[in-house]
Amino acid sequence: MIPYGRQDINQQDVDAVVEVLSSNWLTQGPKVPAFEQAVCEYTGAKFAVAANSATSALHIACLVLGVGPGDRVWTSPITFVASANCALYCGAQVDFVDVDPNTGNMSPEALRSKLIEAKRQGTLPKVVIPVHLCGHSCDMAAIFELGKEYGFKIIEDASHGIGGSYQGHKLGSCGYSDITVFSFHPVKIITSAEGGMALTRSRLLADKMALFRSHGIRRDPDTMLRPDEGKWYYEQHELGFNYRMTDLQAALGFSQLKRLDEFVSKRNQLAEYYTQALAKQPVVSVEPLLGSVSARHLYMIRLKQAERRREVFDSMRERGVQVHVHYFPVHLQPYYLELGFKAGDFPCAEQFYEEILTLPLFPALIEQEVEYICSGIAEIMSTESL
Repeated sequence: MIPYGRQDINQQDVDAVVEVLSSNWLTQGPKVPAFEQAVCEYTGAKFAVAANSATSALHIACLVLGVGPGDRVWTSPITFVASANCALYCGAQVDFVDVDPNTGNMSPEALRSKLIEAKRQGTLPKVVIPVHLCGHSCDMAAIFELGKEYGFKIIEDASHGIGGSYQGHKLGSCGYSDITVFSFHPVKIITSAEGGMALTRSRLLADKMALFRSHGIRRDPDTMLRPDEGKWYYEQHELGFNYRMTDLQAALGFSQLKRLDEFVSKRNQLAEYYTQALAKQPVVSVEPLLGSVSARHLYMIRLKQAERRREVFDSMRERGVQVHVHYFPVHLQPYYLELGFKAGDFPCAEQFYEEILTLPLFPALIEQEVEYICSGIAEIMSTESL
């Protein structure tokens, strides 16, 4: 089976993890801050807070922006559920903004229309979370301008996006957001096995996220209520969580980061190969904005014959190709239906979902495999649906 995604681990990665296993620190050692600093240097962000998952990073990002009961957070319906769940963890209400039917990313036009109505009703969001689907950047300049006009904060869910850029700036630089979140899950661009990271230009936000990441505990005497208690002493100042990344994970992530540009380049080469090979087929590739570089976490196509998607999906799986679908709209998940959402609420997202199919994409994929995948799609699409 050709998987839709797969990590690329080399001997240097293994050696980096073994080095930590042989050290005095398996967790809360020097590798986590080293990884954080390296990601800051790569992206241009000022501060980074590593966590045990992107979900945890999204949660603490919401917390430090003051999200709580009575607040509203808007995100995209075409995403993994964590992009919305992070606000519910804080007791806030979640709503969605419809997507651009060509990209699957949050539509600035739909966002503006929704903001105009929300302002009239007194229900403006506190935070908006655009999602960089496939590693393709949203139109962040347009969203940022709306944030200034309507007073909301921005968290970029760039779980798919490390290594990509927008308007010449690396995703994660936070030029158009308060916080950006990356994922290091094994199928993402680089991996730390499990893990995530929140980046920001604000020391205050970074310090607060670090506090929430580790039980709300402070150890710096300058921040304590009882600074003279003794060197053994610590204080809990917030109701925090155990969201820490281990040194083992950070060592792997730090090692992988050295090959990030190589991975992104290979993914883009393979994506271009796909696009050319499928040019005569009744499909449309989902492409990034002009002037941006995608990290190409996913290669996604839209089927012009959307009613045949299940047939194509099943036939490709029978050929040993793990095609996939990203994502079932969050607002139609059973949990969210119970919150009052319904079919028809976000028609562009629902139509986009009906058309999309994800094809395998990872650095170790070879052109012969891409040819096999594309020839399979061509063969299936050339036959009449039964």
